[in-house]
Amino acid sequence: MPAPEMIDPLWDIDQVAAYLMVPKRTLYRWRTHNYGPRGIRVGRHVRYRQSIVIQWLDFMEHGDGQ
Repeated sequence: MPAPEMIDPLWDIDQVAAYLMVPKRTLYRWRTHNYGPRGIRVGRHVRYRQSIVIQWLDFMEHGDGQ
């Protein structure tokens, strides 16, 4: 089992919306259009790996982003 500091935390929709400074509704819309950071369905809930959200934002800033 990896050490706790090695585990990539899962963020809920509120945490991702706060980090990206966008409304939750925007994240839900992005999911329906296959845009934005990739989420993971956990039962009825959507979770996002912290590292994926940060990588996606970095790509938007430095990559093609379109």
